[in-house]
Amino acid sequence: MSRRCGCRFNCCPCCFWIYYCIILCFSLPFVIFGFIFFPQEPKFTITNATLTQFNFNSSNNTLDYNLALNMTIRNPNKRIGIYYRRIQVIGNYRKKRFALVTLTTLPFYQGHKNTTDLHQVVVQGSQLVKFGKREVSQFNSETASGIYSINVQLALRIKARYGKFKSRNYKPYRKIDCKLKVPLGFNETSTASGFKATRCENVYFFSDPDAD
Repeated sequence: MSRRCGCRFNCCPCCFWIYYCIILCFSLPFVIFGFIFFPQEPKFTITNATLTQFNFNSSNNTLDYNLALNMTIRNPNKRIGIYYRRIQVIGNYRKKRFALVTLTTLPFYQGHKNTTDLHQVVVQGSQLVKFGKREVSQFNSETASGIYSINVQLALRIKARYGKFKSRNYKPYRKIDCKLKVPLGFNETSTASGFKATRCENVYFFSDPDAD
């Protein structure tokens, strides 16, 4: 006489497999949905940086600068497009802001699996900055080496498109950080060979880095 399987704590393994299959059937659609629609963060790269002026006058605490950037923005998503409403380029040296430029080429739309090139983003001017003794010493050291550590940040205002649905305009959770090592030169030819393309960090369009 065959023994029938009952769903008790000490029953045969068939109840476990039935329970497992039920859970799998319910969770599989959500897993597939996540793989298809879960967005990937765009990729920002500074492909070239030209620094033709970076002078600090300690007598009046003035920094004169002339920085030109080429950058690429890659949207790796298959089903999500991005509207770039505003891009602000912020120049920092030793955690001191010396420049803020709003690009005038906006707005533009970046489609699926698309790469956008932004050429000759010019950050130029003169700014009052207060460096301490340590910052002045570091500046003099980098002046001697001819290579400056400049942190370029990108502050954006964007809109996402999911098929026919468009989100509201919003700011990403953090400013994008591009930590550059830029050689000083007198023209584009002299610096192009010394700069290494740099991938930017802290890109959070679709995810919250502070979420638990």
